[in-house]
Amino acid sequence: MITPDPVALVRDHTVYSCVMGSRAFGLATEDSDTDRRGVFLAPTPLFWRFDKPPTHVEGPAQEQFSWELERFCELALRANPNVLECLHSPLVEHIDAVGGELLSLRAAFLSRLAHQTFVRYALGQRRKLEADQRQYGEPRWKHAMHLLRLLTSGRDLLRTGELTIEVGPAREELLAVKRGEVPWAEVERRMTHLAEENDAAVASSPLPPEPDRARVEDFLIRTRRASALRPEES
Repeated sequence: MITPDPVALVRDHTVYSCVMGSRAFGLATEDSDTDRRGVFLAPTPLFWRFDKPPTHVEGPAQEQFSWELERFCELALRANPNVLECLHSPLVEHIDAVGGELLSLRAAFLSRLAHQTFVRYALGQRRKLEADQRQYGEPRWKHAMHLLRLLTSGRDLLRTGELTIEVGPAREELLAVKRGEVPWAEVERRMTHLAEENDAAVASSPLPPEPDRARVEDFLIRTRRASALRPEES
């Protein structure tokens, strides 16, 4: 069997794909891009070779990015914000039986580790915004908007045990930040307050301390085994 190129893996073996970014968050405007994210299952025999299949693929379309299933699960178990949000997109474009089982495992990936990852990621982004503020006199307002959105999403996840990525009634308030209509000092105040709310929520969170790694691993093993037994992939 000839090792398929990355484009072929995405084209022929995607198990789940969705729209992310502003369109999934409910923050799209007329000039918003369409960001697509997906998960592909590389045929098991490809892992028997010295040259392994890629862990991720950019493209082939613009603003498209896909992960191989195992890499995606690893990142989700670590509570990577981008990957967890991908699992909860309201805009699913493609899903097969494996993708359906992956989505059925969403709760298995969620844990209090999200407190560390969401807040740590937000802190890193805030430092970049502060550097822009010092250098250019104002931050990148779009990034400021998404930072506030992320901190709100993380806080609500810790409070409720459920991840909701649509901003709902907060849309106009967040878009005002994107347009630069909210003073930077007020944006900073909101960021600090939301980070503090994340810290306060983790102690009483209904989320488990760790994700259900065994359940996810069982899914991955069964999926790999089924792939290996398919005649066309042997």
